[in-house]
Amino acid sequence: MPRTILITGANGEIGHGLVSALSEISPVRLVALDLHAPDAFVQARCHRVVVGDISDIALLDTLAATYDFDTIYHLAALLSTKSERQPRLANRVNVDGTINLLEMTVSQARQQERHVKFLYPSSIAVYGLPDLPTKEKAGKVREDDWCEPRTMYGINKLYCERLGRYYEDFYRQLDAGVSPGRVDFRCLRFPGLISAVTVPTGGTSDYAPEILHAAAAGRPYNCFVRPDTRIPFMAMPDAIEALLKLESADRTRLTRKAYNIGAFAPSAEEVLTRVKDAFPAAAVKFVPDLKRQGIVDSWPVDVDDAAARRDWDFAPAFEFERAFSEYLVPAVSKRYRQPQS
Repeated sequence: MPRTILITGANGEIGHGLVSALSEISPVRLVALDLHAPDAFVQARCHRVVVGDISDIALLDTLAATYDFDTIYHLAALLSTKSERQPRLANRVNVDGTINLLEMTVSQARQQERHVKFLYPSSIAVYGLPDLPTKEKAGKVREDDWCEPRTMYGINKLYCERLGRYYEDFYRQLDAGVSPGRVDFRCLRFPGLISAVTVPTGGTSDYAPEILHAAAAGRPYNCFVRPDTRIPFMAMPDAIEALLKLESADRTRLTRKAYNIGAFAPSAEEVLTRVKDAFPAAAVKFVPDLKRQGIVDSWPVDVDDAAARRDWDFAPAFEFERAFSEYLVPAVSKRYRQPQS
């Protein structure tokens, strides 16, 4: 039988790349779940597409009764900017939805008496540094440092990381008997992600991809952070490869539930300079939004991803220059039919 994989949030930025990569693996059956009907690209590559809400327990029960999932990639989330504007909705989607999926996963694992993998993308939003001098002094932040998020999204993500640990190691720990089946929870803390394929929607780190897409499309853009703003980023292909690599890693090598990963950490001005190299007519101005700027300033300038490199051989292919020259600029130029400089 082919492996059966559930992907929530399959119509999002990461979902597109993950569906594309997994559909090339044989044999595999992809079940895509999204709140909105996925586009033709996703539909053509999936065994089944389900339009529905991860808050709908009856829907999840039906999926669990229909399929024995080997792996669940839980990508569905309300992102940082939207979560600040609707915190109760953020908690319902990001926390309650995750609990619903963990309950489904642990139920399947116990019934089948085997481990079911649960891949969870977390975020650098779990960090919260108090001020810019502390941020600069901290440098590359390790997984257990500065976990004091100041956004609803970051709080949701950090809590769900803890939920994953509970469901793997301590679920119903007062039961008389212990089932051999359990959740195999594996989590990545993504930096800001830059995709040439999809347009960003609702993330506070989206200023970098927004600069790129606006320039390639010939649209003016007011960047909502200062030119000196610096956080870690990653090209989308490396994000997808990291998910696949962590999913296939030998469990005995893993020393953590949640891993930092990073690739490059340019300032916003450095991003704009590189974009202007490709699109000299880019009409981008820095018009900081003090509230959103405050959120970005609480995130680290970079992350220490030594554990991921050691435990499951994480190694991004795209550093800053290569990400732009070989992936981002050619792809967005083709997308918007813009000549490259």
